[in-house]
Amino acid sequence: EGVEMVMPGDNVQMTVALIAPIAMEDGLRFAIREGGRTVGAGVVAKIIE
Repeated sequence: EGVEMVMPGDNVQMTVALIAPIAMEDGLRFAIREGGRTVGAGVVAKIIE
């Protein structure tokens, strides 16, 4: 908690609020992109309604 930046190889757990609804399920792999570059990747662990 309170982490502002992570480096390659670090693992974090986070809660994300999406701007638009999208179909997701536990275990789905995703990428976080910024300016055409992938800056993070992960796996959906739990869906929170």
